[in-house]
Amino acid sequence: MTERADRAERPGAADRQTSPAPERDPETVSRFVEHFAAQLVEAGVPRMPARVFAALLASDSGTLTSAELGERLRISPAAVSGAVRYLAQVHMVSREREPGSRRERYRVHGDQWYEALTSREAVIKRWEHALREGVDSLGASTPAGLRLAETLAFFEFVDTEVAAMMVRWRARREELFGSP
Repeated sequence: MTERADRAERPGAADRQTSPAPERDPETVSRFVEHFAAQLVEAGVPRMPARVFAALLASDSGTLTSAELGERLRISPAAVSGAVRYLAQVHMVSREREPGSRRERYRVHGDQWYEALTSREAVIKRWEHALREGVDSLGASTPAGLRLAETLAFFEFVDTEVAAMMVRWRARREELFGSP
């Protein structure tokens, strides 16, 4: 299957695309997928989800079926399923039903990084709550309490900064690519 055959219409895609995507060498695409996946693995993403995410990112449509992912990455359906489950939990991909079919397609969105970061806000809030309890339980003036207080201050800072950064990113994204 070629990348051109893989392309699906997306809102706004016609505005950004001035000409049809050129045919790409499958080996070159595969090298990119494996290289980018390796970078994700170094950053802590499990290997198989990293490969699946990179393959979706490298497809023109940003959407592939389990069979297409298995074929491109030479992995089993079970490996695809586990990888997609992980990626969906961290809001990096979504599942979509093909109309009139039981087959699912997996989609990476242009705002996947935004979604992944903002989904972390709830996690950070839970950590902040737990750290506050820890400071209270251990005593704010103990070495452990001071360490927890500093960690809490860091997460409060990160939470504030990420929220402000996301506002700036939405404005920048619209400036670069138009409305989503």
